[in-house]
Amino acid sequence: MQILFFCPRWGSENIPVELFFEKVKQAGYDGVEMGLPLHAGERDTLLQLLQKYRLQLIGQHWECTLSDSAHYEKDFERYLRNLAAAQPLLINSQTGKDYFSFERNVALIQQADAIARETGVKIIHETHRGKFSFSLNVIIPYLERLPSLRLCADFSHWCNVAESLLQEPEQQPLLERVVLRADHIHARVGFSQSPQVPDPRAPEYEEALDCHVAWWDAIVSQRRKEGCKIVTITPEFGPHPYMPSLPFTRQPVTDQWEVNKHMKELLTQRYVVERKVE
Repeated sequence: MQILFFCPRWGSENIPVELFFEKVKQAGYDGVEMGLPLHAGERDTLLQLLQKYRLQLIGQHWECTLSDSAHYEKDFERYLRNLAAAQPLLINSQTGKDYFSFERNVALIQQADAIARETGVKIIHETHRGKFSFSLNVIIPYLERLPSLRLCADFSHWCNVAESLLQEPEQQPLLERVVLRADHIHARVGFSQSPQVPDPRAPEYEEALDCHVAWWDAIVSQRRKEGCKIVTITPEFGPHPYMPSLPFTRQPVTDQWEVNKHMKELLTQRYVVERKVE
């Protein structure tokens, strides 16, 4: 099984896209995770640059914010179809709203499934605050209703929502059910007070890091057991305001690029290098 690492465009938008791709390639990533311009010409130019640097693409949908019934569904379809036109490895979607009804969110997931079948591009749904999947207990009825629902596991959000590291005994069987549906990992470490620890390299966040790594281990192990050929991981520590900053200065407490690079190297050692030694 191959482990592929993707770099988020999020946090590097101030870098011209070609320079960003060059930096990503030099850092040893296999691809990028990002949204795409709605303008077809701009999208095609970007895709040509991805080919130039031999980088794979995970399409990321996050832009759809309108809650009006007549507009959200239309925007949702427009963004997903725009990403699917690029034929990415997969699309990771932040889907629905935490305040939408269960049935409306189900309909959105089914809408994404229909687009996936039509275009041949896999669409998965990220566990994310503010979306249908905003907490561990809330997502279980969706898993029961929708047997084909597949997820991007970003458990950092759930730690923040639950104000815990999800260590209660009652939560363990729920986490096990989610692991069975996770096809992609967002390797960001959250804790009780935020979806992002200030720096995962700091000893005071060792417990939070260990919890997340154990969850990622379970997902990778499950994918191996299923005979999957590829597992994708995006180290996704974000910029300000995800990244805490010093008061009055807006100076981030650490370097986002370096933290994500550290996470890639840590997980490469864990899943690639050590696997070869076994």
